Amino acid sequence: MSVPITIERLTKRFGDHTVLKGIDVQIGAGELFFLLGPSGCGKTTLLRAVAGLNEPDEGRILAGARDVTHLPPHQRDMGMVFQSYALWPHMTLRENVAFGLEMRGIPKADAGPRVLRALEMVKLADRADSKPNELSGGQQQRVALARALVIKPQCLLLDEPLSNLDAKLRLEMRTEIRRICKEAGLTAIYVTHDQKEALSIADRLAILDQGRLLQVGAPQEVYTRPKSRFIAQFIGETTFVEGRVRGMRDGLAEVETAAGAFRAAAQEPFAAGATVWLSVRPEAVQLHTDRAAGPNVFAAQLHGTVYLGEVAQHLVELKGGLTLKALETRPKLVARDETRAETRLYVDPADVQILTE
Repeated sequence: MSVPITIERLTKRFGDHTVLKGIDVQIGAGELFFLLGPSGCGKTTLLRAVAGLNEPDEGRILAGARDVTHLPPHQRDMGMVFQSYALWPHMTLRENVAFGLEMRGIPKADAGPRVLRALEMVKLADRADSKPNELSGGQQQRVALARALVIKPQCLLLDEPLSNLDAKLRLEMRTEIRRICKEAGLTAIYVTHDQKEALSIADRLAILDQGRLLQVGAPQEVYTRPKSRFIAQFIGETTFVEGRVRGMRDGLAEVETAAGAFRAAAQEPFAAGATVWLSVRPEAVQLHTDRAAGPNVFAAQLHGTVYLGEVAQHLVELKGGLTLKALETRPKLVARDETRAETRLYVDPADVQILTE
């Protein structure tokens, strides 16, 4: 049975270096929750603290109503999946998955059906008597998942489990991990630095940097409403445009920039004269618009195009030297030497985010 996980004021130091700085977060029962951030931000340290592999210096960790802060890992009812599969090469899949049950003293008669069920969940029951070296990387990672699932954990912890797989297998395993977690009703905490991985399968995610929790929310909320320039740049791709607020009208802020006036949807009122940054994502820029002159319509020059198959990424320059990136889906024939072509672009005010730092 899954339980909520509560982390309160969690602090962890290694010598003089404080890796986690008072982390507070609540993870719902049955929620697939991601910890996301650059290398060295503290996400793996936080996961290992939840697992019982790191003793925190301050704060506490609750699994449901139970304080597990100082319990050893084997008393926490948590399963962990690492980057490396860590499978015993001389054991069959059945034996690998059963190992955790043996360590817990589960009789073989009871362990057998549980092992088979765990292998069925990861779609490997028909390979139960194979050895790990007979499997692909994706299949080995499924065995590692089955080994974590078979103990019926209250929480599943995953530390960058797909980082050793190639791009195609990572895509396949994303959906498989979400399916398995939801089918089992598991609370899961998943560490990654891959934004696409987090956006595609998380229920909610947390952004960390330098040991601090910067923002928590649903993937779409964090992507479309980032709270800082760091988050806007870390999640996806964006261009920052510096400007000064002229005023507010009809819920929109009018911001003067080197390229002209932008209008942007404001979450809060801004005082006239305030210096702000606008975040404009490539998919928000519409090229070759037939709109007449108006809010967020600009004349521009096309500086070049990168063809990426399903999309083409254009670089366009507005007056004042401001350059924006624009994505075109299902692009037509792209001339790679096309430069300085005249075009027009439009950005919906709802897609322009105002950031104050």
